[in-house]
Amino acid sequence: MDLQRIAEEIVSALEPRLGEGKVADYIPELARVDPKQFGIAITTVDGQTYKAGHADTAFSIQSISKVFMLTLALGKAGESIWKRVGREPSGSSFNSIVQLEHEHGIPRNPFINAGAIVVTDMVLAGHAPREAIGEYLRFMRYLADDETLSIDEKVAQSEQRTGYRNFALANFMRGFGNLDHPVEHTLGVYFHQCALALSCVQLSHAGLFLANRGTNPLTGFSVVSPKRARRINALMLMCGHYDGSGDFAYQVGLPGKSGVGGGILAVAPGKASIAVWSPGLNKVGNSALGSAALEMLATRTGWSVFGT
Repeated sequence: MDLQRIAEEIVSALEPRLGEGKVADYIPELARVDPKQFGIAITTVDGQTYKAGHADTAFSIQSISKVFMLTLALGKAGESIWKRVGREPSGSSFNSIVQLEHEHGIPRNPFINAGAIVVTDMVLAGHAPREAIGEYLRFMRYLADDETLSIDEKVAQSEQRTGYRNFALANFMRGFGNLDHPVEHTLGVYFHQCALALSCVQLSHAGLFLANRGTNPLTGFSVVSPKRARRINALMLMCGHYDGSGDFAYQVGLPGKSGVGGGILAVAPGKASIAVWSPGLNKVGNSALGSAALEMLATRTGWSVFGT
């Protein structure tokens, strides 16, 4: 299979659609991003990377960070984290407060904003916020095997100034006793984790352990057990695209996690880690061209977990 040719053909096919969708303008720094960009990187479990388009352009990973913070939280607290956050699809907007009211402050899953804030609160345990951010950044550099990764402070500050809904969610959960730290501390870490800037190439490297039974083949280091990698992939498949998760599974058939920066990390278990990026979002907050690209890739490779 010529993955380089497939990547280039996908970029060529999507070129007339560059700029499609709507950038996440509710975060002022993200509103400044040129929407007419698209990149794709495919890193296989034998360590080869194939890239095309704007694959080396760094972007704000936003909610894709939730996968990596969940991995950290599971390493820290194990299966006990599921007492504070569920594992079911939400069927609601990623920043909805409605379900929290019905479910007494227990978020439906770790990939909606409320669930991710609880996960961040767990990672913060025993740390000052600055230390927790440092732990996360070291972990991401370790996964990507790249010491140059950095957090975009302008994006983090932009979110801190305008993240009213996240403050509402956090305060609501604090009221139910499901947040252990001061809201401003937990959200300070949360906004910084979302503001990490990665390129498609770097992101495909960082996610590779999920495609390779928990071990990063680029470094040979074991990140999680095969069982835990499988379970994180299951959560990504069911919940990784908010109320568009079912449609993504139907069209693409791969575990994936999107972010409002326009990135999507997808995993073909046993085969590859794929990162796509295009800033324009569809109506449920996922990259319009990124979703289309992954559907094309799954069709051409036969990598859907549901069969060819």
